[in-house]
Amino acid sequence: MNKRFFIIFYSLFTAILYSQDFYSNLREKYWTYEENDPKALVYVNQYIKKAKSENNYPELFQAYKDAITYSENKKLNYADSAIAAAKNSKNNDLIGDAFLTKGVIYYFNQRKFQLALEEYLKAYEYLKDSKNEYLKYRNIYHIGVVKSYLGYYDEALEIFEQCISFFETKINGDIKENLVFNNTKGYLNSMHQAIICYQMLDKSKDAEILLKKAAEKIPKIKEFNLENSYFKKSLGVSEFKNKNYTAAITHFDQALPELIKVNDFTWASYIYFYKGKSYELLGDQKLEVENYRRVDSIFNKNKFILPELRSNYEELIEYYKKDNNHKEELYYTNQLLKVDSVIASDFKHLSTRIYKEYDTKMLLETKENLEKTNSYSKLLIFICLAIITALGFVVYYRVRKQKNIQKTYEDLLVKLEEGSQIVPVTIPVKTEVVEPTDSNDKSIKFDNSIVEKLLNDIQVFEANQGYLEQGLTLKKLSEQFKTNTSYLSQVINEYKGSNFNTYINVLRINFATQKIYQDKEWRKYSIEHIASAAGFSNRQSFSNIFLEQNGIRPADFIKKRIKELEDQNNNS
Repeated sequence: MNKRFFIIFYSLFTAILYSQDFYSNLREKYWTYEENDPKALVYVNQYIKKAKSENNYPELFQAYKDAITYSENKKLNYADSAIAAAKNSKNNDLIGDAFLTKGVIYYFNQRKFQLALEEYLKAYEYLKDSKNEYLKYRNIYHIGVVKSYLGYYDEALEIFEQCISFFETKINGDIKENLVFNNTKGYLNSMHQAIICYQMLDKSKDAEILLKKAAEKIPKIKEFNLENSYFKKSLGVSEFKNKNYTAAITHFDQALPELIKVNDFTWASYIYFYKGKSYELLGDQKLEVENYRRVDSIFNKNKFILPELRSNYEELIEYYKKDNNHKEELYYTNQLLKVDSVIASDFKHLSTRIYKEYDTKMLLETKENLEKTNSYSKLLIFICLAIITALGFVVYYRVRKQKNIQKTYEDLLVKLEEGSQIVPVTIPVKTEVVEPTDSNDKSIKFDNSIVEKLLNDIQVFEANQGYLEQGLTLKKLSEQFKTNTSYLSQVINEYKGSNFNTYINVLRINFATQKIYQDKEWRKYSIEHIASAAGFSNRQSFSNIFLEQNGIRPADFIKKRIKELEDQNNNS
């Protein structure tokens, strides 16, 4: 009996060892192939077949995960198979890893952030209590990438700094060992993302410190060519910000080949944009436009673009506008509208889910842990009451704010309905041309004929809406009027009751206000688009001056106008 038991036990033990040797030997055969090389799938398929025959779900999961690496066009199919195998294994770490892997495909290969976030959040549910810290931090890292894309750079930076601290403790050892290799990848990618956040937050010195550290830490082997390209790209951005445009272009050109090789179209388009900006500042308009057009080509193919590349289209529109090429100007105007639509769609979905399903869950988990470990119930009640009180103040403030906005809006409507100009009380802008004889009452010391000519020029300028030109200065306008800045400045001060900048801003805000009020198409535009159309170089400046002049922000004015018209239609 004992002998029979021994034989059975020995047979099973030998079979297990043989299976493990079989899997290990197969992996060694294809491990040296480069990513997306289908030749490796010959061995991977043998791996899949063997694992299936043994119902060995952990190995089957690994086989499908390896297939994802070497497949070119069926990554999502293998990802779904990996999820199924992981679920059959009933191992939460494997299930979380499977969902995370599928999310990475959506993020890296397709840049579909909405679908990627769906998978990251599923993975989070399985990994939040895992003892496998590498998987937990890898999942958190990818959620940080979504935050960075949304523009929450401070919050994303906190995540990447946590990831850097974790991975840095795990990278010492032989780089050929799987665990060290993976943690080194995690460490370098976290550094890259942190550098992006620093650069977007204009913390150039912090970014340069990390770039220097990355240069020392990155292994000099081909498996890290992609990470090296990311740092070259970031070096290019750093040189650009330091106004070293030729050096920036050199770094960009060094980074591009590897990014193109792995089809990382996101950072490729980012490089083309910054190359275009560099050539613009170097005065090479041909190469400037050529690189901007490449950004558009990538957007057409992949229907994805980083929000900070939006101005790529503004540059192209302005270029073809000056060139009187109305066909190209119209094309890129339509492209900009498509870009705005894609960005707006991503932001609305992602920002809601990242806060409701990730940040809120993190807070709730923290709350549950506190309740388990903290017996001070009175303190908790006090905190809850404090929060409720604070929320009450917030609600009261919001209601009061909305009432003030409504009152300001109604006051503004009165002026619009009466057809009066909307100007600050302290700036009595005059639209009529004052006869030169009136200048005797003014402090102007030069000839009346000059005053008369300038007032007529100003009247034509206002009638032709010349104030909508971006970058308009007193010097440019005085050159148009064939006079000097001193004469023009004095006439504007005396007859318009303000300095040049205030005068131009009043005209622009009047124009934008009337357009929003009268034209339904304008109410569909983004604030950035309206600001640009009204001659302002950026959204924030336009919004602030609109508020100062009209007592209400443009976004609130648009909402109130749309609601007013909807109410009128419902009542009619």
